[in-house]
Amino acid sequence: MSIKIAVIGLGYVGLPLAHAFSSKYKVIGFDIAKWRIDELNKGIDRTLELTSKQVKEAIANGMEFTDKLEDIADYNIYIVTVPTPIDRHKKPDLTPLIKASESIGKVLKDGDIVIYESTVYPGATEEDCVPILERVSGLKFNKDFFCGYSPERINPGDKEHTVTKILKVTSGSTPEIAKKIDNLYSSIITAGTHLAPSIKVAEAAKVIENSQRDINIAFVNELSMIFGKLGIDTNAVLEASGTKWNFLKFKPGLVGGHCIGVDPYYLTHKAKEVGYHPEIILAGRRLNDNMGIYVANQVIKLMIKKGKKIEGSRVLLLGITFKENCPDIRNSRVIDVIRELEDFGCRVDVSDYWADRNEVKREYNLDLIDEVNVDIESYDAVVLAVAHNDYKNLDLKVSDQVVFDIKSVLKSADGRL
Repeated sequence: MSIKIAVIGLGYVGLPLAHAFSSKYKVIGFDIAKWRIDELNKGIDRTLELTSKQVKEAIANGMEFTDKLEDIADYNIYIVTVPTPIDRHKKPDLTPLIKASESIGKVLKDGDIVIYESTVYPGATEEDCVPILERVSGLKFNKDFFCGYSPERINPGDKEHTVTKILKVTSGSTPEIAKKIDNLYSSIITAGTHLAPSIKVAEAAKVIENSQRDINIAFVNELSMIFGKLGIDTNAVLEASGTKWNFLKFKPGLVGGHCIGVDPYYLTHKAKEVGYHPEIILAGRRLNDNMGIYVANQVIKLMIKKGKKIEGSRVLLLGITFKENCPDIRNSRVIDVIRELEDFGCRVDVSDYWADRNEVKREYNLDLIDEVNVDIESYDAVVLAVAHNDYKNLDLKVSDQVVFDIKSVLKSADGRL
């Protein structure tokens, strides 16, 4: 039987994966957002992970996009790449994963394989998703259908470490299926694969990757606070320490996005469920979650030192995406800086030539100002929040204006992390 792959969820993870598989297999991309399907069928990828040429060539070679469940009914491998966010209480929100599993359950057949790539806590695939697949399909797990887990490792905006160039962890619900899944990914992943001994091991491996980074960034964020009080340049310290061969090179900053700022809460949720209260992971999360407030307070202090009247002052934020040179605004912690400055009475404008105006309005209720017509010199303070390429060479040092550089890329600034 020939392999036919349906990728469920066509965001930053699903679309590049579907494109990679389409070079060797029959592939269809499924998404519940009709506007997304309509755009892709026109060759438009608003995530900018694929060029218009790449999308159109894939379509010409047979890849399809659909929002209709019946169109994926005759496929035999389903790969789930939907978001796994947290709610306002910072608890895992499995709603997209549950709904995707319910949809697949309606078309699941004997011999089909369901592979999850969405970040989850250890046990979620077999304890949360499989029962839904069984209930909706009426089939028996590991008898009629099988599952696997292969954590996504997409880095949005990174054109060097693309999906096929990043080593992939794989796993399956039986030894035979695990091997099949590993072979499937091996056929397109030039960087190679690592076959984990179980689905839970693969799930745990993914969730600790970003938890580890989160803790390390929290450490250097705390260092930046300490060195700030001591009047020491944090980046100069890190550069000096980085001369040691085994020093881990992390930089301070805002920790947002769909992974680092979210994944640790999946692990801590599961840890609490089994009766363990994680100390270090949550401490790192608390520190990183408060960095936006810390930045805003540093800006206000600098403004006061320069004699600025805080109430009614004008502040310009450059950048709203969660990282540089990428349109992804999910879980951007720049919003924390903005809201804190507004609480001080500042009038805050936000500019970002990478971000989609409509998405920013919908997600954060912010109206981006016109990038072309912005008069930077008219602001009392400018905060470089995201190091987009076009911001790095800006000459922002004018008169008594306060310039705060969160990313430490500007040659002259009044303050930085």
